[in-house]
Amino acid sequence: MSTGHLTPAIAVVIPCFNEAVAIGTVIDDFRRHLPGARIVVFDNNSTDGTADVARKHGAEVRTERMQGKGNVVRSMFAKVDADVYIMVDGDATYDASAAPTLVARLLEEDLALVVGSRATEEDAAYRSGHKFGNWALTSLTSWIFGQSFNDMLSGYRVMSRAFVKSFPAHAQGFDTEVELAVHALELRLGTAEVPTAYFARPEGSHSKLSTYRDGWRILKTIIRMAKNGKPLAFFSVACAMCVALAIGLAIPLMQTYVATGLVPRFPTAILSASLALLGSIFLVCGLVLDTVSLGRREQKYAAYLLHSPRRIAGHASE
Repeated sequence: MSTGHLTPAIAVVIPCFNEAVAIGTVIDDFRRHLPGARIVVFDNNSTDGTADVARKHGAEVRTERMQGKGNVVRSMFAKVDADVYIMVDGDATYDASAAPTLVARLLEEDLALVVGSRATEEDAAYRSGHKFGNWALTSLTSWIFGQSFNDMLSGYRVMSRAFVKSFPAHAQGFDTEVELAVHALELRLGTAEVPTAYFARPEGSHSKLSTYRDGWRILKTIIRMAKNGKPLAFFSVACAMCVALAIGLAIPLMQTYVATGLVPRFPTAILSASLALLGSIFLVCGLVLDTVSLGRREQKYAAYLLHSPRRIAGHASE
């Protein structure tokens, strides 16, 4: 029976689309700072030879045909097996030298997720529009789920096996970062955030992020996850809006009825009653779906425990 600690298997997973200019640097940097890690590049239909460059630099290359970062993340988590996962963009903007620190934080504190929050003074690295969008979306997530990260949309994350294998990936694009954050917040898992250097893209490399299109997609994802994760609160807001509008319409009618004994505006009365009924339906929906949501959270947490580090360690020591 072995009682020694096994070295965790670390996988650096890199989603890529047309990053031939930068991917070689990313692979070399992570191999230098994590020499024992498995480096896997997931090419998302690149047309600039990204896959060939990655192979020349010694990375394992796989292809995901369904376009979009969310689809790549789903594929990465399903096809790569490891104890610790480092997910990083292939654009050479994240600091590979911080990886050992992030991994150590994850293992020493038995966390599920460590986010490398972006710290930079280069205007070209982090555009003001993206900063504002990140702040707004992060604040909204914090308001909905009670807590959040300072840089929820960072593409630099270190994750445990349990976190990865219990993650129900639904997003197709850059909104996958929101799903990852909300998965940790919803299950109240151990998380941390470590400031890491963030650099401008290499010359000749171009961002795939659209400020407005992807920002709108991320916002829709937050609303969808609020509805699914906090249905009682979500539908209670809809109920309150309907009831408030119904009362607002009913007050003048009641005043007229008290003064004259008549209800001269039947369409308004019918609308007010209908809004009150709709509000009641919203409330009932929230109560029912809240029970369903609790069951879903229990299932996801059971999946998390199934792959927990304690379970792996227990088997390793037998």
